[in-house]
Amino acid sequence: MKAAVLDGIGSQFEVREVELDTPKSGELLVKVAASGLCASDLNAVDGKRKLVPFPAVIGHEAAGVVVEVGPDVSGVAVGDHVIMSIVPSCGTCEYCTSGRPNYCSTAGNAMSVGGLFDGTSRLSQNGEKLNHFLTVASFAEYVVVPASGAVVIPKEMPLDRAALISCAVLTGYGAVMNTAKVKPGSTVAVFGCGGVGLNIVQGARMAGATTIIAIDVTQEKLDLAKKVGATHVINGATSDPVPLVKEICGGVDYAFEALGRESTIQQAWGTVGVDGTLILVGLMKNGATITLDAGPFVNEQSIKGCYFGSANLRKDVPALVNSYLNGELFLDELISERIGLEGLNSAFDRLRAGEGARNVLVFD
Repeated sequence: MKAAVLDGIGSQFEVREVELDTPKSGELLVKVAASGLCASDLNAVDGKRKLVPFPAVIGHEAAGVVVEVGPDVSGVAVGDHVIMSIVPSCGTCEYCTSGRPNYCSTAGNAMSVGGLFDGTSRLSQNGEKLNHFLTVASFAEYVVVPASGAVVIPKEMPLDRAALISCAVLTGYGAVMNTAKVKPGSTVAVFGCGGVGLNIVQGARMAGATTIIAIDVTQEKLDLAKKVGATHVINGATSDPVPLVKEICGGVDYAFEALGRESTIQQAWGTVGVDGTLILVGLMKNGATITLDAGPFVNEQSIKGCYFGSANLRKDVPALVNSYLNGELFLDELISERIGLEGLNSAFDRLRAGEGARNVLVFD
């Protein structure tokens, strides 16, 4: 099969013929239909975070069609359409048994060695191991993935839009609904309107927030934020957003930072009102630190981390698919461009430059 292989940090993607083994116990073979390009992919490509050993097949925000079911798998059949996720769960580790499957230690260990749950890879080239990115590795025509990380969806759901639910939508929507638990009538500020930030905006709309302020440095993204639910937009390239947010609502109940940058984290912290919360959604570089004004803590303001929107795959994915099918969740508007494997390098250049909302790799 064809796959885009990355040999190391800073390398270019090369489309090559690679080998993929059949699924083992608890695994699925899936024909990839679409895979979104995400900042987490870029973090691995550029070395911002150590997410996978190299050489590797990157990609994790994906949807496709099941073509083979491995032993000991139930509830999934050949021909099913599935959304694949970076949070598969073993069901037996301390996190899974305590109700936090997003932090499955078996999955975490597998990701750290570029393998699947047994620690080994199904990918190779000329007999040499290739590593799986985050147990998905979806910049390829086919993938073998843990069945616990795949959710069956209705076949009327378009797979290129379904792929976005796998990460960007789950993270942004989940940050609102699961991590922050935004209440109806709340005020919200969102710093960064890329794929995740735009889904924070529409998650806030779906949660019933009445004031949703989107902050970005690109007018195109701010215009899109308006379409998906922002009531106000601020261009951070031309104005200091902190006083403008305070002018609008005096301080927000919830501020979300979706960029992973100290400067925007500091700005977001400055917009939080009394008893409000800053939710850190963007991933910072490994080992990064932040310095914040301690004064607001006397106003009982708080800071909360967020991993993958605290998502529950079995609950959130079907709900989001239904929300798209009934017109409440906007996905078509988020796709900036559809590309093939050969277009990955230029698409990642656009992602680095902050252009567009979501490029999506699609297969025939």
